[in-house]
Amino acid sequence: MIKLNVVDETAPLKAVVLGIAKHNGPEPKLEDAYDPKSKEHIIAGTYPEESDMVREMEGFEAVLVKHGVKVYRPTVIPNCNQIFSRDIAFVIEDILIKANILPDREEEYQAIKYLIDQIDPAKVVYPPQEVHVEGGDVMPWNDYIFVGTYTAQDYPDYITARTNKKAVDFLTTLFPNKTVKAFELKKSNTDPKENALHLDCCFQPVGKNMAILHKAGFLIETEYEWLRDFFGRDHVFEITKEEMYQMNSNIFSIAPNVVVSDQRFTRLNTWLTSKGITVEAIEYKEIAKQEGLLRCSTLPLIRD
Repeated sequence: MIKLNVVDETAPLKAVVLGIAKHNGPEPKLEDAYDPKSKEHIIAGTYPEESDMVREMEGFEAVLVKHGVKVYRPTVIPNCNQIFSRDIAFVIEDILIKANILPDREEEYQAIKYLIDQIDPAKVVYPPQEVHVEGGDVMPWNDYIFVGTYTAQDYPDYITARTNKKAVDFLTTLFPNKTVKAFELKKSNTDPKENALHLDCCFQPVGKNMAILHKAGFLIETEYEWLRDFFGRDHVFEITKEEMYQMNSNIFSIAPNVVVSDQRFTRLNTWLTSKGITVEAIEYKEIAKQEGLLRCSTLPLIRD
């Protein structure tokens, strides 16, 4: 049996599901793309090749294994994009919560059923249909659960709006010992520089008491200020709009002092190093073309 345990974003990682890029399927039609960045690359003729994405993910896996992490991969489904395992489920404490994802992506969850079958069924939770939630919007951080949301009336108009108010209520009920803190995110179906697809596109904790933040990803300035003050200005690395677009906040912590980052993120990586964090810098620029990066590709199961 797999005994789940995740209470924050950075504790030493023991087991993780890393997505997979094999048999990824053909380039999607423009009208079928889920996010503005994928659309941008489809239009430009620069949508990523499967072989490049497989190579990048193998590089990520090699770093995880080097640090002693048990790496699980989804069962390969032909012609299915299975890269972003963070979208299909997430773990808080010892409970795995199935994400209520876009209906077209339901089979991605079935590809990790062999793992689900190794978890105590009482510890696997299926939210009701009206609860919309994806793992990229949910961040356990000790006594808190940070959640990215979009709750305006035009929620149904945004394919980029993935987590709703009912998800906040659901998590609050499920984890009464935690403070669930929601943040309204900026959404755009057409402009990737004006779209925070998930909370981890504009915020992520690092180390034990630091964070990466992008102010313009938040719709409500006071919510951004709360988060900045929670970590303290001296402990926050503010990223620019261009860095948000390149997904500088979507790195991944193996431990408080070890981070996997994209080798392009030179300003961020220099800052992390200056804070005593070892940066495992890898190439991940092709994966990035689908508006997801390192955190999006992972589903942590066990952190010490």
